[in-house]
This record gives sequence, C-alpha cells and structure tokens, in this order.
Amino acid sequence: MKEISILIGGKAGDGIRQAGHTLARLLNRIGYRIFFYDDYPSLIRGGHNFSIIRASKKKIEAHKEKVDLIVALNQDAVEKHKNRLNSGGMILYDSEKVESQGVGVDFMGIVKELEGVPIMRNTAAIGALAKVLNIEWPVLESVMMDTIEKEVDLNIKIAQSAYNRVEKAWFSVPKLNQKILPLISGNEAIALGAVQAGLNMYIAYPMTPASAILHYLAEHEDDLGVVTIHPESEIGVALMALGAAFSGAKTMVGTSGGGFALMTEALSLSGQGEFPIVFVMVQRPGPSTGVPTYTMQGDLSFVINSGHGEFLKVVLAPGNVEEAFYLTGLAMNLAWKFQIPCFVLSDKHLSESIFSFEADPDKVKPEDPLLWDGQGEYKRYLDTQNGISPLAFPGNSAAIVKVTSYEHDEYGITTEESEQIVRMQQKRLRKKKTIEDELSKHEQVKVYGNLESKTVLLCWGSTKGACIEVAEELGLKVVQPLVLEPFPIEPLRKVLSDADKIIDVEVNATGQLATLLSAHGICIDDMILRFDARPFTVDVLLDKVKEVLS
Repeated sequence: MKEISILIGGKAGDGIRQAGHTLARLLNRIGYRIFFYDDYPSLIRGGHNFSIIRASKKKIEAHKEKVDLIVALNQDAVEKHKNRLNSGGMILYDSEKVESQGVGVDFMGIVKELEGVPIMRNTAAIGALAKVLNIEWPVLESVMMDTIEKEVDLNIKIAQSAYNRVEKAWFSVPKLNQKILPLISGNEAIALGAVQAGLNMYIAYPMTPASAILHYLAEHEDDLGVVTIHPESEIGVALMALGAAFSGAKTMVGTSGGGFALMTEALSLSGQGEFPIVFVMVQRPGPSTGVPTYTMQGDLSFVINSGHGEFLKVVLAPGNVEEAFYLTGLAMNLAWKFQIPCFVLSDKHLSESIFSFEADPDKVKPEDPLLWDGQGEYKRYLDTQNGISPLAFPGNSAAIVKVTSYEHDEYGITTEESEQIVRMQQKRLRKKKTIEDELSKHEQVKVYGNLESKTVLLCWGSTKGACIEVAEELGLKVVQPLVLEPFPIEPLRKVLSDADKIIDVEVNATGQLATLLSAHGICIDDMILRFDARPFTVDVLLDKVKEVLS
C-alpha cells in the first residue's frame, strides 16, 4: 500500500483530535510520511469535529477529499462523510452509538466494562483501528506509552480489549524501512524557527488560529529560554513588543486578522521609530469574526498595504513546515538587521495541520544587528549610506537613546522642519535597495514539477502542497513565491517567461496574488479560487485544473 487516508469523526468533546494525533504517531512510527488535517467548529462542546490523517511512502503536504476508512464515534460521522469513501473503503464504528455497514465494535461498552470515562472511547477506537490496519499490538502499545499522559495503564487496557475484538485485518499497512521523522504543526515550526534565530520574548493575545504558538512557547518556556506574555489586548501586545525591542529583546507577536487590525497603529510606529519586530499573521476567513476556526488566504493585500504613512516591511509566506521554520528565522534576522517590521504570513491550514518535518536546524542562526561602537556622541537615527543606524539600548551609560512616534532628527528629537522630514524619510527608504540585495541571497521563488511545461500553476502559502501533487499527476510546472513584499518581480518574470498558460490557485475570492502580478505587468490566464473556508484538497484541485485545461 503506497498510502492510506483515514477520517475520524465525532462531536466536540469526544477526543477526536487526540485520537487523530495518536493515529498519526502510530503510522509515523512504522515509517510513513504524515499529513494531518483538523476540522472543528467554533464551539467548546457539541458540533461536528473530524480529522483526516493521510499517510504515504512519500512526503505529502495536503490531504484528499476521498478517504479509505472512516472511524465514526457518532452517527453524524457516518451521515456527513460516507460519500467520501473510496471504492473498497470501510467504516469502523461504535456499535452502541452508530448504525452503519462495516465493522462495529462496542467502544462505549469496553470503556464501561473497564471502568473508564466516556472520552476513552477514542482510545478504544484507536485500538480497534490498529487491528483493522494489521499493525502489531506492541507498536501501538509503545506509541501509547510515549504519548498518553494520564491513566496510561487503563487506556492501554481499553485499547487492547478493542484490538482483540476485531476479528481480522481489513487493510495491510506494512512497516516501511524509512527514517522516522518528527511530526509538528506549522505553528510549532514557526515557534522553533524564531527560537533558533534568537527569540527572547513572545507576546500574544490568544486568537485562533495563532493561539497554539503562545501555548507551545509558554509550555516550553524554560527549555527554550523564551519569555511568553499574554497582555490584556492586541493593542497592548503590539505596544509591549515595541517596548521590548527598544530595550534590546528580540520579540515576536502572533495574531489573526481581527487582532492584527488593532495592531496596525503600532505597526506604523514600528516603521517611524525603526523598531525591529516580527508579526506572525495566521489568516482565517473574514471580515470581522468571519469563520474563526477555518482557513483562508484573504489577508495578503491587507498585510502588504497595512499601516499609515510610507515605510518598509518584509512579508514572507511559507507553504509547509520546513519553510515555516526557515522563513520565521529569516524574518527575525531581517527585522533586526534592517530595523523594520517583518511578517510571517500563514493561515489556519498551514498553522494547525501536522506534517512530517525534515529541516536542518543549523540553517537558521541568529545574526547580530548593527550595534553602536561607543565612539563619539550617540545618534539613534544616524543618517548612514545604507539607511541603517547603529543600535544602542537603555542602560548604556554612554548613550542617550531617544525614540519617538514623531518625525525626528538623527538624535530622535522631534522636528517639523521640512529639510529634516525629507532627510529622515529618505534615510528610512534608502534601506529598500539593501533589503532587496539581502533577499536576493535567499530563495525568493520556488519551482516544482515539470520544468519544461508551458502550463504553470501559480500559488502561495499552504496551497502549494495540493498544487505540487496535481502538477506531478498532469505534468505541469508549479511556481511559488516565498517573498511577497518587496515583491520579487524579476525572479518571477524569469520563471514565468516561457509560460503559455498561467493558472492562479488561491484560497480567496478575489485572486490577491494575481492582482499583485497584474500590477507588475504579468497577466494571469485563469484563476481557480476556493473561498468556502476550506483548503484545496488534492483530488478536488485535480478536477478543477482538468476543467480549466479542457
């Protein structure tokens, strides 16, 4: 078997995500590459939750609409998803709660018999599922001992009882002779990339889908050496982060659209005061509250054009966990090298999905900013040839460090004199050429698939995984910009110059990347847009591309 896709569904409170995590680790333990998609409403209890775990011999970065196996903890999981089953697929269900064809096991009866609590039905489901997949019991037992934190012995007894009640295996999922890779989410990769680049402080107000960055860094605060702070509001977050940067702490904040809307005044303060700061903006559908636990690529234009006045920023858009790790580290270093705001633009699909992770930590190292040498009189905004002023921080007895939201002179003293206004604006904007030169040393645009193809799928961010698989199936080329501001128009022109047909693929309603390219004179031939708050799956996108090509 080259791959298998499994859907686990039930109501909120059934432990669906935890069951999915255990299954992902189980398949990972026997050598498979994993992609884990989680779908849940904005409810604490009730509502329908499901997770799709796709396991493959090769690295994958997207899931499919169709699945091979459904694990149903309630009737909704059958009724809502039975049309997803591939030919030859089957349903494993809780026979006390669900009526269906397939394999029924009394998950609740097992839990009652062993005096467990109702949520442990998910453990029974995983036990039965392991038998259905023909995975040896000791492998599952080992995974459970490594991952379950409470009532380990009881959970193992429940899983083993369910395992033994399944009469035969329905699928053969053999162990692969492949290196076992770590499983991490996009948000965890973002956090680790920032830490690797020298993050000192993470400040955030919880906002789905960015909240997990705060939770992860807070949980591992001591191990990672990062101070985490949860202020009273998003406005407080951004201003506190600027104060921390003023004091010399490498700081990052995380939010989604509504929270970032409140941060934009502080963003402009960052531009005026030349405070280094990294914003992680994890997109979800909007406007306003929108659909808070689902995905969209709807904030590209907002982020690129955010803030009042004219100032420089860098916007980076990773498409998988490795890029999330590397590009967050790059954002940290660029922010401090050029004393500007930098963005890591993610979305729910990338940030909350789980991937097999294969990155080289040594590729991300902290870079020291330009520091004042202590000679002469300190000028915080010294007008230099490349626009970058040496930094000193409060506490340095030889330096008076002044910053302001006003226009200012080289010392940081406010001014309204026309010559000074022009001089300082030119000084800040002079960094643009240096930033572009620095970015040219890094990969700004990636190309995948058939390099000779005249038909191109153009994508950004998390749509890349589905695009790459579709391109492999149809013999097409994929082009993915990693840098979206300053827009890498020349690298894009180079890789698109021989294209006869450019198909833009985005998870938004207006084709925001296509608009950017059009503004730079590159015309898009077709657009495939999805804006129902769900990501592109491989099979759905394949059908859409075939329609366009026909």
